Amino acid sequence: MLRNIYQWSHGFLAIAFITVVSFSNAQDAAKTKVDGGGLFKAKCASCHQPHKDGTGPKLFKARDKWSTGGAKEGSIYTWVNNWQNAAATDPYAMQVSQSKPTAMSAFPELKKEEIDGILDYVDAQPEPSAGGNDKSKAGGATDASEGSGESEGGSWTWILLGVIFITVILAVGGVRRQLSHAVRESQGDPVKEHETYFSELKTVAWKYRLQVGLASLVVVISIIVALFQSLYSIGVVESYQPSQPIKFPHSVHAGVNGIDCKYCHSSVTKSKSAGIPSVNVCMNCHKQINGDGKPYAAEIQKIYDAAGFSNGEYKNPSKPIVWNKVHVLPDHVYFNHSQHVVVGGIDCKQCHGDMAKLKETAKVQPVAELNKVEGNIKLSKPTLTMGWCIECHDKKEISKGPLSDKKDGYYNEIHRRLLNNDKSLYKKYLKDNKVTVSELGGWECAKCHY
Repeated sequence: MLRNIYQWSHGFLAIAFITVVSFSNAQDAAKTKVDGGGLFKAKCASCHQPHKDGTGPKLFKARDKWSTGGAKEGSIYTWVNNWQNAAATDPYAMQVSQSKPTAMSAFPELKKEEIDGILDYVDAQPEPSAGGNDKSKAGGATDASEGSGESEGGSWTWILLGVIFITVILAVGGVRRQLSHAVRESQGDPVKEHETYFSELKTVAWKYRLQVGLASLVVVISIIVALFQSLYSIGVVESYQPSQPIKFPHSVHAGVNGIDCKYCHSSVTKSKSAGIPSVNVCMNCHKQINGDGKPYAAEIQKIYDAAGFSNGEYKNPSKPIVWNKVHVLPDHVYFNHSQHVVVGGIDCKQCHGDMAKLKETAKVQPVAELNKVEGNIKLSKPTLTMGWCIECHDKKEISKGPLSDKKDGYYNEIHRRLLNNDKSLYKKYLKDNKVTVSELGGWECAKCHY
């Protein structure tokens, strides 16, 4: 009898193991599929939403619209790669190009299957309710789509795996009970035929109550820690890098050519915003530098088109270049560039990284990359989070030594007041031979929040 039970249990476990491996392989295969939701958020969400017009038109059932509208076969893929090529070869694409005042960004790197993945993801998004409960933001994804678009297949796999493991546990428990009964019979002990799983579990749990209690405590603490870790990831946008209408290599402009950041971002020392250069600023140099015969000639031509410049003359009306914002702060956060750059003496590299080495378009640099820049204050919190700002205010000094050393009337007055009203507090500030931003109110909520 024991031999038959062992053989049966081994066979069942073997089948269960093969099933689990098969599902794991299926899950790995699923992971290789195109992540349409991720691509949509990285490439499209800054301008498009599934069910609502924004900077660009809504994308729901876009392929059907192009097909019924008379577009040439495959034209929509050409449009995504380079709308100008599509408009030049397809009348319907030309009609679409005239429907919005802003030009579509080009995505030559996207393959056909990736574009299909994006459009499949968009078509899978449920339409907002008629009452206007549209929870889709600039990213274009609703709460319901977060799980369905990206992880629906994966979640079903985990559910099936869970069912299999529970079945295995119950089966092994049944085998163990039969073996236990057989051992008791062989030893002449009474057998509890009608004992339920629950009562047996209670008996075992009570017998090993110390171990069960410790294991339960570990599980509860793990769940709490995992919950808080997931909450800390909300709003973290490190490495965010939206597409741009023109490929702008900072490494060439600020690095090779040594153009000062303030030449293009001219308001950084005078205003809350650093400013984006107008087309005319670009043309100051590019009237002479046209890139003939170079791989970047097509990008310079986009500047000429925006400026209305042709054959050495301004012949057509100019139009602005619509750049996509990279560093986006919540509406309730106040940040002033001039205050940090002029008064605080913060180098652009502290927040933006070494742009002279950045070959691609601008992005939110991860804090690990910012810490590699020589001269930067080393921080630990994710870039653009509140903790990142607070940590910098705690480490950045206003002056090395007494505030009067700055030779500034504003700080001379603070120096005088501290000496007259609270000399002990001033000594505490100077204990580390510097006065930091946080020591002079840089941690007050109202400094950054409306």
